[in-house]
Amino acid sequence: MPADTAATGRFAGIAPESGVRKPEPLLVMDEVTRTFGGLVAVQVEHLEVQRGAITALIGPNGAGKTTLFNVVSGFDRADGGRWSFDGRPLTGRSAHQVARRGLVRTFQLTRTLARLTVLENMKLAATGQLGERLLPALLPPLWRRQERAIESRADELLDRFRLRSLRDDYAGTLSGGQRKLLELARALMAQPIMVLLDEPMAGVNPALTQSLLGHITRLRDEGLTVCFVEHDMDVVMGIGDWVVCMAGGRVVAEGPPHTIGRNPAVVDAYLGKRHDEPEATGEE
Repeated sequence: MPADTAATGRFAGIAPESGVRKPEPLLVMDEVTRTFGGLVAVQVEHLEVQRGAITALIGPNGAGKTTLFNVVSGFDRADGGRWSFDGRPLTGRSAHQVARRGLVRTFQLTRTLARLTVLENMKLAATGQLGERLLPALLPPLWRRQERAIESRADELLDRFRLRSLRDDYAGTLSGGQRKLLELARALMAQPIMVLLDEPMAGVNPALTQSLLGHITRLRDEGLTVCFVEHDMDVVMGIGDWVVCMAGGRVVAEGPPHTIGRNPAVVDAYLGKRHDEPEATGEE
């Protein structure tokens, strides 16, 4: 599945190097650090995520990718640094405040509410519900029209993700791939500007993988900004417009997919000391 020409064109003329400036950055991070005891999990000097494109975040296990997602989405606290979203400071905001700004995320291990139905999971994610407030909740005429609109939107998204037939099933009965689809559909109920997807293909069978890839590229084509963590390089090369590689908590390389695999820093990150270098023999 080739990358979108319009999206990749936004990176024309941008140097493939760490911390490079983008023409229309949506998410901008500076000096972001997160440590656990003596372990430096994240130490990102500067990183920009381009608006309206799919950015893939790659790196070996323990590189700090998920921790970075946790920090910028408000699920974890940074030790230092600052970041902004859509031109507004986002540093230190809680997860629900971040989501209200239009930045939502999914998780590697899906967090569907197993004892609620698929439809109830969807409706719960809608923002600004009058029925969630104490006084309006006592007066159903104030929120019933909004409730019907929310349910209609939920059904539209379930149709789109081919989950409509499961709307009344408990979420706990879904397969791993169906839960991934539900989590992505539920994220869209918040009408985000950008989504962070943490290993969206993990645990998904091949039959649903192509469906998920199609949904992600369609989000980009509709103007949504996507940043996703992924280990499958075929997926990265297939749908990514730009690739960022992390290692040891740092951004060690950036660039378009066709160049990132040849970048020495990326090879070092995955294989250690460059495997193509001849070993020293001590002989002159």
